[in-house]
Amino acid sequence: MHKLTGSVLLSLVAATPAFAAGDVFFSLTNTDFVVTLAFILFLVVLVYFKVPSLLAGMLDKRAQGIQDELSEARALREEAQTLLASYERKQREVQEQADRIVAQAREEAELAAEQAKADIAKSLERRMAAAEDQIASAEASAVREVRNSAITVAVQAAKDVMAKQMTDAEANKRIDASIDEVSAKLH
Repeated sequence: MHKLTGSVLLSLVAATPAFAAGDVFFSLTNTDFVVTLAFILFLVVLVYFKVPSLLAGMLDKRAQGIQDELSEARALREEAQTLLASYERKQREVQEQADRIVAQAREEAELAAEQAKADIAKSLERRMAAAEDQIASAEASAVREVRNSAITVAVQAAKDVMAKQMTDAEANKRIDASIDEVSAKLH
């Protein structure tokens, strides 16, 4: 340290413009000399109170603090990347599960649609059979009604024809014959 101070003092003394100009440099009236002495005294006071080592220690502490912060930032970055990878993996798993659920729902919907089609076809068959039964029943009923109407009309026509052709005497004969026939069958 003393070598450094001496070399600084020697370089300052040797390099002054007043020394080069030939004036008396080592006089208290020379401002360059006074400034040089004050600067050298300042440097000596700094060295005496160990300011350079304090500054170096502070700089070392600051560098260590920065290094610690960088290490912590790296650790946090690695942790964040791990979390990101984990979340991306979970997202892929959830997406795959959602795709499976959608595919299963589509399959179930298709099966339900096919079942509904089959149910509708069966229902249509039952309704067609019921309708055919109703048509057959209505047809039979209509045939019966037509037959009954035809019989009624035929009986009425026969009655009218017989009423026109029959006289009172002949009617009495027939009534008597019918009474005899009924009595013969009853006894």
